[in-house]
Amino acid sequence: MQIYLDYSATTPTRPEAIAQMQQILTQQWGNPSSLHEWGQRAATVVERARVQVADLINAAPDSIIFTAGGTEADNLAIMGIAQQYSVPQHLIISSVEHSAISEPARLLEQWGWQVTRLPVNAQGRVNPQDLQAALQTNTVLVSVIYGQSEVGTLQPIEPLGRIAQAHGALFHVDAVQVAGRLPIDVQRLPVDLLSLSSHKIYGPQGAGALYVRPGVELMPLLNGGGQEFKLRSGTQAVPVIAGFGIAAELAAEEMATETPRLIQLRDRLFDQLADVPELMPTGDRLHRLPHHVSFCLLNADGEKLSGKTLVRQMNLAGIGISAGSACHSGKLVPSPILVAMGYGDRTAKSGIRLTLGRPTTLEDIDWTALVLKQILQRVAPAPVCGACPGMS
Repeated sequence: MQIYLDYSATTPTRPEAIAQMQQILTQQWGNPSSLHEWGQRAATVVERARVQVADLINAAPDSIIFTAGGTEADNLAIMGIAQQYSVPQHLIISSVEHSAISEPARLLEQWGWQVTRLPVNAQGRVNPQDLQAALQTNTVLVSVIYGQSEVGTLQPIEPLGRIAQAHGALFHVDAVQVAGRLPIDVQRLPVDLLSLSSHKIYGPQGAGALYVRPGVELMPLLNGGGQEFKLRSGTQAVPVIAGFGIAAELAAEEMATETPRLIQLRDRLFDQLADVPELMPTGDRLHRLPHHVSFCLLNADGEKLSGKTLVRQMNLAGIGISAGSACHSGKLVPSPILVAMGYGDRTAKSGIRLTLGRPTTLEDIDWTALVLKQILQRVAPAPVCGACPGMS
C-alpha cells in the first residue's frame, strides 16, 4: 500500500490536463507569436488558458502574466518592482517567506536596499500592527506569503494589504499554496501582485502566473521578443499553459466540495495523532490551509532523530511525507521557518509535513496515523522538556 501525502510539494497532473496537453502537442503546436494559421491556433490556446487562470482568482485576463512557475512569478514581482528604482528603497517581507521571496530580498540587501522581516507569533502569523510600525517613507513594496507551505498558517492578507496600500506601498502575495484550495477574489482583496503555480493545483510542472493589478508597472526579468505583454519574453510553453488552464478551471469548479472534504480529513489526522506525546502540532489550527498537517518532534535529538529520519522511515512504509529542515554539506540545518516562529535549533530540525490531496481517502488517513505511531514507538526516545517555542 502506497500513500502520497506531499501535495504541497507537487500534485499529479490530472488526466484532463494531460489530454489537453496531448492535443496541443499534436494539433496546435505553433508559435503563438506567428501570424499564420498555425500560430494563431496556438495563440488561441494561450488566451483561453489566460481566461481560465484569471477566472480562478476573479481577475481580468490581461492581468495574468504566464511564467515558468511560482518561483519566477515571485521573482518577477519583487525584482520587477525593485529594478525601477535607481536608488535603493525599503522592502518589507515576513520572516516566514518561501525562499523564492527571501532570496531575492537577500539579493536586494546586497544592492543596498533595506529589508525588514516582520516577526511572527508561535503559530507563524504576522501581526498587522507590526507592519504598520515597520512602514517608512521609502517603503515601496510589501510581500507576504498567503499560506505558509511548511506549517500551513494563513496570513491576515486583507488587513495587511489595506495597511500597505493606505501607506502607498504595493502589496504582493505568494498564493501558490492557497489558489485552488481556498477562494481568492482579487477584486475584493487589497493585492497588487499575486503569484500562482500550475503544479500545485494538478496542472503540469513548468507553468505559473503572476497577477498584476491594472496600473502597476513592472520591469521584465527577461528581454527578447516581448511576449506576455512585454513582461516575460520567450515563446510561450503552449502545452503546459493549456494544462494549467484546464487545472485552474476544474479547481474552481470543485473547490466548494473538495475543500470541506480536505478540512475534514486534515482534522481527522490531527485528532488521531493528538495523543502521541512525541508530536507537537505546528502552525495555526484555526487559520490554516485546508489540506495541511504539520508537527515537530518533542524529543528530537538532532542528527539521530529528525524530521528527515521520519521521512525516511515513512517512505520505507510506503508513505510519502516531507520535512522542513535542510541538509547542507552533510549537516542538518534547522528550518528557518520554525526558527522564526521561536523554536530552538534542535526542535527546528524535527519538523514534518503531511499534505493531503484529491486522491487522499479516509482509509489513507487512518493507516498513516497508525504507521506513524508505530514508527515513533520504535525510534523515538522518551520525551524531554525544553522543546517548545523559545527553548532549545
